[in-house]
Amino acid sequence: MIARKPRYTGVIPPVVTPLTDDGDIDVGSLERLVAFLIDGGVSGLFALGSSGEVAYLTDAQRRQVLDVIIGAAAGQVPVVAGAIDTTTKRVVERARAAQEQGADAVVATAPFYVRTDDDETDRHFREIAGAIDIPLIAYDVPVAVGRKLDTARVLALAESGVLAGIKDSSGDDVGLRRLTLGAAGFPDFAVLTGHEVVVDGAMMSGVDGAVPGLANVDPHGYHALLKAGGAQDWARAKQEQDRLADLFGIVDVARRGTASASAAGLGAFKTALVLRGIIAGNAMCSPMRALDESESRSIAAILQRTGVL
Repeated sequence: MIARKPRYTGVIPPVVTPLTDDGDIDVGSLERLVAFLIDGGVSGLFALGSSGEVAYLTDAQRRQVLDVIIGAAAGQVPVVAGAIDTTTKRVVERARAAQEQGADAVVATAPFYVRTDDDETDRHFREIAGAIDIPLIAYDVPVAVGRKLDTARVLALAESGVLAGIKDSSGDDVGLRRLTLGAAGFPDFAVLTGHEVVVDGAMMSGVDGAVPGLANVDPHGYHALLKAGGAQDWARAKQEQDRLADLFGIVDVARRGTASASAAGLGAFKTALVLRGIIAGNAMCSPMRALDESESRSIAAILQRTGVL
C-alpha cells in the first residue's frame, strides 16, 4: 500500500467572519478567533469559505479578511483561501489575488449560476491551476453549486497534479468512500470531509482530515477526535464525535420560518463564540439576521450540556 503523505490533514476550520453592527470586519475579534483556533490544535485555516460568509462579502472585505487571517496566523499553520466565484476568469482573478496576499493554497468550486458539464468543469480547474503557483483544492458543495463533482474526473485531476485535494461537502457518503478508495493511489492528494457529525466514520473510510464549521466553536474537540481516529482508538473517537453531534444541535435553535439554514447555522456559530468570549458580536451579513437573546440562551444551554461553557 502506498503511504499517504498529503500536505493538508487534520482539522482545518472554515473561519467565520466576525462583523461589527455596521457590517464592517471586526478585526480584533477575527484576530482573537485565529489565536483561539490555533491554540485549539487546528492544522490549518480555511479563509473565505461558506462559514466565512464569502458570498456576502465585498471584494475589499474579502481582501481584508484574508490579510487579517494570514497576519494573525503568522506562519504557525497554513492558510488556504477560498476563490469562490461564478466562472473561470473571475475565479482566476481571485486566486491570483489570494496568492499575492500570501495564501498557501486556493480553494475553488465548480462554476455556478451558469450551466456547465463535466468537460467544462475539468477545464475550469485546469485553467485555475495553470494560473497560480500554489496548490489548488476543489470544493465539492452541490447545495451551493447545483451539481456534484464527478469522482472519476476529480481523481483524474489528482493524478495529473491539477488538484492537491478536495473538500467534500456533498453529503454523499457512498461517493466519499469511492473517492477515498481511488485517492489511495495518489499519496499527495488530500481528501477532506466537510461533515460535522460523522467525521469518525469518514476517518474510517480513509479521509485525511476535516473542515467542519463547528470547529470554530470547539476546535479542541475536533482536534481530540482526529487524534483519536489517527491512533485507531475508535471508541474514543466515537465518544468525542457523539459529544460534538450533540453540540451541533445549536444550528437548530433559530426559530423556524425566521432564518435561512445559513443564518441559523452561521448565526449559531457566531453566537456560541460570543458566549465563549472569543468574538464581540454575532452580527450577520445582510439580509441574514443575528440570533436574539432567547436563541442565545438556548445555545448557552447546549454549550453547558456539552462541556463547552
